Amino acid sequence: MTQQFDAIVFDFDGVLVESADVKTRAFAALYAEYGPAIEQQVVAHHLDHAGISRYVKFQHYHEKLLGRPYSDAIGEELSTRFSRLVVDAIVAAPCVAGALDFLENFHDRMPLFVASGTPDEELKEIVQRRGMQGYFKSVHGTPATKGKIIAGIVQRHRFAATRVVMIGDAMADHDGAREAGVAFVGRVGEDSGVFPAGTNTIADLRELPQLL
Repeated sequence: MTQQFDAIVFDFDGVLVESADVKTRAFAALYAEYGPAIEQQVVAHHLDHAGISRYVKFQHYHEKLLGRPYSDAIGEELSTRFSRLVVDAIVAAPCVAGALDFLENFHDRMPLFVASGTPDEELKEIVQRRGMQGYFKSVHGTPATKGKIIAGIVQRHRFAATRVVMIGDAMADHDGAREAGVAFVGRVGEDSGVFPAGTNTIADLRELPQLL
């Protein structure tokens, strides 16, 4: 059977590992001291902007929700606290159904990549601690956006953009794929309406091989 894609770019949390809720709880914990109304607004914004850099969210929460000045130093302090809350939990989180089987079966057939909203150094640590680094040609986190990461992969490896597919669970992934000119498949849970009508979607990675 002819393969329609030459490479796959995966988001990480919620696509390869069931860790999206870990980050939601961490955002709630960081802002709980400001009261339940702020905490609820933070969680709602985070869920509506999944896949976006945590630093962008920190700045929004400080300036728009708390009415406080924001600086790079504040962002780094919050990120350090956030990392303490999430890294070990993400390392221990279960894989998305079908993810390990897919990686085992396909990493020798086609190049696989990761493009995540997690800071680059932290992402690489998580991937290494989970023993997943051997599956991927390269792993990329923020500060680069999803679109720039994907476009860079396409350019460096001289892929035809139309023969690369991004697998993601958030509109940031969908929009990054569109920006880079690559195909997109959405991983959806109970909320199948997160993506525009007509988007190819899967419930988990057991369904991915049939789309390739």
